[in-house]
Amino acid sequence: MVQQVTRGIKISVETSFEGTFYKNHKMHFAFGYTITIENQSKDSVQLMARHWRITDALNLPETVEGEGVIGKKPVLKPGESHTYTSGCLLMSPFGAMEGFYQMVNFTTTRKFRVCIPTFKLSAPFALN
Repeated sequence: MVQQVTRGIKISVETSFEGTFYKNHKMHFAFGYTITIENQSKDSVQLMARHWRITDALNLPETVEGEGVIGKKPVLKPGESHTYTSGCLLMSPFGAMEGFYQMVNFTTTRKFRVCIPTFKLSAPFALN
């Protein structure tokens, strides 16, 4: 598990290898990740958007942006957390993801970024 705290918002990430499959005559490697966002600050915040940089060992980095996470824009009061699971496909058995969440502080009405620490994606059969 990797963790990081930015402005009182703690991000924890756990990853899993989900398997391989063929699509359009090419092998793909499926990975899952579970993220917990914990509000350790004194203010209520809302997650508004996400920005991902996905790096595949065989390809160029891919950027993914969008509103919320899995269709939600969770509001977190002090001490609350939100957990969700998502995934990505890679063309190789190794890769990594990193990024940030765009949040808004309800007390100050200011937007701020929360760093998502870099986490590795690796298929267990490919490790020495």
